[in-house]
Amino acid sequence: MSFIRTDPAKVVRLKLARDRTRTLKQGYPWIYRDWLKETPPAPAGSRALVWDKDGSILAFGMYDPTGPLAVRVCALEREQLDDELIRSKFQAALDLRRTLFVDGRTDGFRLFNGEGDGVPGLTCDLYAGHAVLKLDGDAPTGFWDVEAVADWLVERAGVADVFLKFRSDAKTRGRAVRGAAPAEAVEFRENGFRFRANLVEGQKTGFFLDQRDNRARIGELAKGRSVLNLFAYTGGFSVYAGAGGATRVTSVDLAKPAVEDARRNWLLNGLPADLHDTVAADAFQFLEDARAAKRTWDLVIVDPPSFAPAERHVEKATASYQALFTSALRVLGPGGIIALSSCSSHVSSEMFFELAEAAVSKARRRAVVLGVYGQPADHPFPLACRELQYLKVLLLQVR
Repeated sequence: MSFIRTDPAKVVRLKLARDRTRTLKQGYPWIYRDWLKETPPAPAGSRALVWDKDGSILAFGMYDPTGPLAVRVCALEREQLDDELIRSKFQAALDLRRTLFVDGRTDGFRLFNGEGDGVPGLTCDLYAGHAVLKLDGDAPTGFWDVEAVADWLVERAGVADVFLKFRSDAKTRGRAVRGAAPAEAVEFRENGFRFRANLVEGQKTGFFLDQRDNRARIGELAKGRSVLNLFAYTGGFSVYAGAGGATRVTSVDLAKPAVEDARRNWLLNGLPADLHDTVAADAFQFLEDARAAKRTWDLVIVDPPSFAPAERHVEKATASYQALFTSALRVLGPGGIIALSSCSSHVSSEMFFELAEAAVSKARRRAVVLGVYGQPADHPFPLACRELQYLKVLLLQVR
């Protein structure tokens, strides 16, 4: 069985209308529609061969005839787009993770990160032997044979089951590709801490693995401080803060099931129940009420969902981010520390800094930067494609 679903004999041949040869050779993983002379009709996910302006073969990839992103590049020039190439990329990804998590204290991590691992549109997260796959769009769905990918995961990565999670707009959550879909939340370890994640019903693949390193940073700063964790989801930041010696932790999330999971994860790590407050509430309203009651915290974490899932949402998203950050700063005690985060690739690093600066000014505070962070090493991205550096975290001390 091949990793690629589409027929190798049916290749869409495309030619660049613009000179983007150097950009692509540097590792840029995408070819946009307006870079091409024409975009003929073909099934999404068809194999594509791209010629440069001089008539030389430049790239091979997967084709989307209707979207703005016409080709996701899988191979360059003399590389052969075949199972051997894909297998080598899978193995390289696995080898990297084995070096990253050699101490065995973490068994929940990202194995395949799409373009960052040379496997465009394919994501695989592992949770202690359980694998969750996601396909990013029509072209990857048409291109990747998830049955073959699942077989490789069972054979080479030693997973017990593989669950394919559908996009959020799908009627069902997903399907089991190998084994059975986990009937309940599964337990995994992260930096020695224990967490349970619902891989089927939970957000993303069940847990926000990309904040692992930033959770550890919060744990190092929490000792002797009261902590507010906004958009807490299942309480990852809260557990690290509690274990780090926080005097009290408040976890706020709109979803009642997530808040209950945050409470369970806290107790799963042997932390005192009386030092953790869980609140099911809208974060904006919670901050407004807290300010009215003159409540403050020493350390505040603001990790909202993406306010800009698409380019057209950016203007509205920036207003939401600024309002949220400003409100959070107003409940931060003097000399306190705040972690501001955005997971939207459509909000650039420069824009994110400007939003934080505007919020600090509007809250009539002053701040110094303690650190600027992003996604961890198991979420790599091509150096030539800064757009895939989606996660931005700004750690500030505020006066």
